[in-house]
Amino acid sequence: MNLQFSTPTNHQAYKFLPRQLADSTPFSSNKLPEIYSEFSVNPGSDEAAAMKKTIQECEDAGIRGEEKLCATSLESMVDFTTSKLGRDAVALSTEADTAERKLYRIEAVTPKKSAVVVCHQQEYAYAVFYCHKTDTTAAYEVSLVGSGGAKAEAVAVCHRDTAEWNPKHLAFEVLKVKPGTAPVCHYLPQNHIVWVSKN
Repeated sequence: MNLQFSTPTNHQAYKFLPRQLADSTPFSSNKLPEIYSEFSVNPGSDEAAAMKKTIQECEDAGIRGEEKLCATSLESMVDFTTSKLGRDAVALSTEADTAERKLYRIEAVTPKKSAVVVCHQQEYAYAVFYCHKTDTTAAYEVSLVGSGGAKAEAVAVCHRDTAEWNPKHLAFEVLKVKPGTAPVCHYLPQNHIVWVSKN
């Protein structure tokens, strides 16, 4: 398969705020003008639209059976994860060459525990992760070898139940399936994290 593992171009998005600062910084739809001003973001810009979308997704109710949190600090991510998986949780992420698209073949697949918390990095002025746990998601470590010999250690997740997903989700268009009819599996970009329990 032809894959390109991308990383965000906004390097500020890699930086977590310290918990005390994150907890005192506005993060809600009704505070958008204040947030834009705080981070010197033009309200009519693409960045402002992305930040607004992130906040709205964080404020939306999760789908049935999903437990979620938008982590605005590393501490809040760890607290949420350990509350769901226990204190022995470990983090996995994809490690690959991002310079160009490569043709990879799968060398090995290692299933992880079925209880996982997946944290997706969002577009924002600083690091914000949409973390969620469902009992119908499985995680895998996948060793990949490129046609030129390059290696990648990727993390993949499979959503076994998509019945509650938005019917307009891109996955259904790409796979040409309907919600709830087939599992949806995908690799995670390098800036996303899967937490699994060691035991």
